[in-house]
Amino acid sequence: METKNLEFNHISVLLNETIEMLNIKPEGIYVDGTLGGGGHSYEICKKLNSKGRLIGIDQDEAAIQAAATRLHEYENLVTIVRSNYVNMKEVLRAQKIDKVDGILLDLGVSSYQLDTVERGFSYREDAPLDMRMDTRMDISAKDIVNGYSEYDLYRIIRDYGEDKFAKNIAKHIARVRAEKPIETTGELAEVIKAAIPAKLRVNGHPAKKTFQAIRIELNKELEVLSRALEDMMGLLNDGGRLCIITFHSLEDRIVKVFFKNQENPCTCPPNFPVCVCGKKPLGAVISRKAILPSDEEIQFNKRSNSAKLRVFERRL
Repeated sequence: METKNLEFNHISVLLNETIEMLNIKPEGIYVDGTLGGGGHSYEICKKLNSKGRLIGIDQDEAAIQAAATRLHEYENLVTIVRSNYVNMKEVLRAQKIDKVDGILLDLGVSSYQLDTVERGFSYREDAPLDMRMDTRMDISAKDIVNGYSEYDLYRIIRDYGEDKFAKNIAKHIARVRAEKPIETTGELAEVIKAAIPAKLRVNGHPAKKTFQAIRIELNKELEVLSRALEDMMGLLNDGGRLCIITFHSLEDRIVKVFFKNQENPCTCPPNFPVCVCGKKPLGAVISRKAILPSDEEIQFNKRSNSAKLRVFERRL
């Protein structure tokens, strides 16, 4: 297979809106938990003075290299760490940082990962089934497709892909792999296509939802997000903001519910005249409704279509 030689080219989604919502202080400390190509981080650095600091975290080696190049002119302000944002507390502790003024997450798969064929994220190209965001991981998408039980495949396609054909897709995968392991993205896409009647194939490529489900399961994306949110909230200074960009309803729901519970954590029954549970609000939701990309941005970058930005401000 021919290797595509790509630069880490990722168009930062909701860039201006996110930078505005971070409410950047020139001397503040900021964390980009999903550094990617460094697009958001570059704009953050432009607003910092010599006392400001940016910590960039990413688990993808290609992203680390690309961001280091892009942020080179701000190297005195920037520290880049190869890790998962779920480890943010430990990463900051190693930098002797207790609190920060803003945290950004731009979730999902990057344009670079989708467009680099050999990473195995795309259903449009034939490549080894991989989908690892961190290439140091021991298991890949191939292990899930060939190793999970038919029921577990059905469960993740139903829950993470929200695909109404989940049962039939899992059945087809189980049937095909019994004869020969499914080893490439092209083979998997064909199996999925065969599981969905042609007249019922709507809303894009029939493999899209299953590929999303396998990627989420492999990289534990929803678990990582759920586990990280509380830590990130605890890392914010008074007035510090947490900005999270999501790309599908499952992530967005987790963020929306978490922010709502931080703003109103009271667990007392509604008929109680006063709060007796003692749980105090940790701040306020800044974006009452999710901030969406403009029509112009969607036209320029089709992948921004499903993006949603939610913002929370910590108030001590």
